[in-house]
Amino acid sequence: MNRLRIGVDLGGTKIEAIALDDRGDTLYRQRIATPQGDYPATVAAVAGLVASLEQALGGRASVGIGIPGSEAGRDGEIHNANSTCLIGRTLRRDLALALGREIRLANDANCFALSEAVDGAARGAEVVFGVILGTGVGGGIVVRGRPLHGTHAIAGEWGHNPLPLPSTDDLPLRPCYCGRTGCIETYLCGPALSREHAVRHGEALSPMVIDQRARAGDAACEATLKRYEERLGRALAGVINILDPDVIVLGGGLSNMARLYANLPACCGRHVFSGNFRTPIVAPAHGDSSGVRGAAWLWD
Repeated sequence: MNRLRIGVDLGGTKIEAIALDDRGDTLYRQRIATPQGDYPATVAAVAGLVASLEQALGGRASVGIGIPGSEAGRDGEIHNANSTCLIGRTLRRDLALALGREIRLANDANCFALSEAVDGAARGAEVVFGVILGTGVGGGIVVRGRPLHGTHAIAGEWGHNPLPLPSTDDLPLRPCYCGRTGCIETYLCGPALSREHAVRHGEALSPMVIDQRARAGDAACEATLKRYEERLGRALAGVINILDPDVIVLGGGLSNMARLYANLPACCGRHVFSGNFRTPIVAPAHGDSSGVRGAAWLWD
């Protein structure tokens, strides 16, 4: 019997839902705006979206939810959420009551990694590290087809580790919203890339324009991206030396820079505790859909 799975990606500006069959084929998808700063309305919006998909498909589904935070509190409260109205709320319990069934919930980076591990760029790999390089920097770990959460529900959150081996180019260490200094996120997120280029070269450009100009031969943009790749290589090498994943999948807006896949192996390799670096660093098969697909795959 074909099982119906619904995945929901609960973002700060949009809520997207997708229905998958057992083969991973998309049956239906729908997107609505997130009620800004309104927790009860957000719960109602998710429940309504699930009901809308089930009505369209004529069946009842399992439901997985990807969120921009983690379920780490003693009673299941949400912590570390970019959507601040979720913080301290028992989202899993409240959605289960609204939907009248058990749900599964995970960090959106874990959902991204799970999607790529199940039927994406890392299909068949035993250990997968999924990287988010976007407005923020995050990550998720999947082992044998299951997301790893950890005691504090922060497994894979490498963006708030210190940038390894800071050089004079990296100093002074940058302040982070988390209260620490020198976090990987403060160097490798999209806004940090744009900000550094503006400070060094006096021109405010988006990461994609920096990439385009570098490909056209702009020396300043090329220098900015080389610094970025060198830092990213150091940061990923720290993960590889501990986790030694079979595959690293890059996601988020900056993963669209094709040069990363050609240049990162050398940048990582010189910091990895091995004389023969061979970890594949690959682009996502499902692109922006990986997060919502991974939420659906929380039910295996």
